[in-house]
Amino acid sequence: MQATRQLLSAGRWHLQHGPMDVIVQAEGDALAVAAAHARAWVRFEGLLQELVRELPTLRAPVGAGDCPLQGPVARRMWSACQPFRQDFITPMAAVAGAVAQELLACYAVDGVQRAWVNNGGDIALHLAPGASARIGVYADIAGLDAVQLQGGLLLDGAFRIASTMPVRGVATSGWRGRSHSLGIADSVTILAATAAQADAAATVVANAVNVRDARIVRRPACEVQDDSDLGTIPVTIEVPDLPEALVREALQAGLEKAQELQSRGHLWCALLSCQGQWMATPSATGLLEQAAPGKSGAAVEVGSVFA
Repeated sequence: MQATRQLLSAGRWHLQHGPMDVIVQAEGDALAVAAAHARAWVRFEGLLQELVRELPTLRAPVGAGDCPLQGPVARRMWSACQPFRQDFITPMAAVAGAVAQELLACYAVDGVQRAWVNNGGDIALHLAPGASARIGVYADIAGLDAVQLQGGLLLDGAFRIASTMPVRGVATSGWRGRSHSLGIADSVTILAATAAQADAAATVVANAVNVRDARIVRRPACEVQDDSDLGTIPVTIEVPDLPEALVREALQAGLEKAQELQSRGHLWCALLSCQGQWMATPSATGLLEQAAPGKSGAAVEVGSVFA
């Protein structure tokens, strides 16, 4: 298995290697952008093997003390998760964001006006002074249909991120995503200083969107995926339609966790969704252009779905 790349429309690049599935776009001086793309490809080619060499430690719970990892991406993963060590968390909770952040460093140079690396919904941003990017949010992947896939997504919301804001990372997590969740959120979208921080925080907040109900189906993570870093911890695999009051209770629990992390400086804002209901930190309301129930078909530049 080797890394591959493909040039897409609008100058975007698709980079793929094993579980890493990345879309990159950059704008600015043509020569600077081309050189940045070349650097990113060289860095991407060796990333997976670099992480695999330290995989046993990356799958172990983060604890107190010094970081035991060696590679720069692995150490970034550990650092992003370390503030949440009171909960069970492994560095793998930040892998997609940390990889996106590593590749984005290739674009943070003179001549590149703006760039984004989207690694399965976890996004790292480069915004030169005066630049901005509009980030689309789609909450429930189960709601996708053929009409939307062919004609364009009806978005649940969008954030406009300006260069003056302390936000360079966006991540979304939920129980329907490719990673496992302990909670029932359809989506939790986090804006943070870096993509790795956003990735870790999205995992923690999504886990907190939870409520007791015997109809929610959970299974040990190792039974759902035999190499899961979560071991025997039960993860959510099925959520029935719940009474509105229970959904609000679950969202409120997640919102309280998000506000706690915000007060500690681990995220900028959070948008939480479950079964058609929404909650957000106060800081998100001024940035969010729209949230369900009325979905928007307006164009965005990059989107966060699941990670």
